[in-house]
Amino acid sequence: MIYGYFSKILKKYFGEPDIDYEKFSDLLCKNEYKRLRTYVYDCMPYQSNPPTPEEKERYQKMDKFVSTIKSLPRFEFRKGRLQKIVAGSKVIFKQKMVDVLLSVDLVRLSWSKQIQAAILVAGDSDYVPAVEAARDAGVLVILYYKKPVHNELLEAVDEHYEITDGLIKNSLRKLKE
Repeated sequence: MIYGYFSKILKKYFGEPDIDYEKFSDLLCKNEYKRLRTYVYDCMPYQSNPPTPEEKERYQKMDKFVSTIKSLPRFEFRKGRLQKIVAGSKVIFKQKMVDVLLSVDLVRLSWSKQIQAAILVAGDSDYVPAVEAARDAGVLVILYYKKPVHNELLEAVDEHYEITDGLIKNSLRKLKE
């Protein structure tokens, strides 16, 4: 799962709900596939030197999320890095290595026969070569996405499903009573 992609979907379409990631992962497996591991890919937020109070808060929030993910059984966090690009008066942040980390894991697990199915939460056509390599290794590749998504990615996977309100509602963290 590309967390940056998923968190944008949650914010834009679902109002930033409190997701139980273990429950979400299990729902995607649909009791059809035994989950070897859920990989979560993202970058830590940018920190200037010295960091602003807002940067510190964003970093602490993400650090807490990473700790939570790492504490879940069969979950792994893969960390890319964030690159700051200054173009005139405009500042842009780009994730680096996240796509490559996912692609390498997908191909490695597929060709070593550790998995029979891979479930991706993504929307970027950069994953098409890795998806094709996984399929060549005999792995069933299933995509969960939210529109708009690149047609090339939809065509490359074996099955694809849109992330729905029902899936998100069934993935919510239960409030402690």
